[in-house]
Amino acid sequence: MNTAYPVRLAGEELWLLPEKALYWPAQEALLIADVHFGKAAAYRSLGQPVPHGTTASNIEVIDALLARLPCRQLIFLGDFLHGPGSHAENTLKALAQWRERHAGLPMTLIRGNHDKRAGDPPASLNIRVVPEPLLLGPFALQHEPDPHPERHVLAGHVHPVYRLHGKGRQSLRLACFRLGERISLMPAFGAFTGGFQVERDESCRVFVIGDNEIWPVS
Repeated sequence: MNTAYPVRLAGEELWLLPEKALYWPAQEALLIADVHFGKAAAYRSLGQPVPHGTTASNIEVIDALLARLPCRQLIFLGDFLHGPGSHAENTLKALAQWRERHAGLPMTLIRGNHDKRAGDPPASLNIRVVPEPLLLGPFALQHEPDPHPERHVLAGHVHPVYRLHGKGRQSLRLACFRLGERISLMPAFGAFTGGFQVERDESCRVFVIGDNEIWPVS
């Protein structure tokens, strides 16, 4: 079983998950950013040779998390669908079957930049769609990492990765959580997403994901 890594942020305990998601025990909430459902299908519709099965892989990971953690809400921090081409028949069918398995679980999508292009999820998925920020406890849940005047921002959008350097020219570029003083970034959940390299300084904590574990960068 993958191991959660508890941290304190804005006075709350949060669990960083190696599945590139975040669990908030007090709210029994699972937070996921940048799943980009249908991204591979959208690329294939443009004639690009990209892998199949990414939607199924993402769904499988979410199902495993929901089976393992007591959840009474699932919140997507933007970019649920990748683009207009994500409305492929097989993608929507897989999402419909997945939603049926969790019909009683409230789900919320904070609309991100890709959602604005792709359009909201089909109404049949019964996902509440809201603009950012979604204020919950001490947090402003957002897609874009813009500062909030009163709350700590939890955001996606950036797809943060961190480069670990070894001996010589050896290095690893790993997805990460970057927890700052006022803004914290979640890694992209999707199996077919790129990454933007972030740096660590005295104002933040960085936790990389590797070997199905969370590793703090010291």
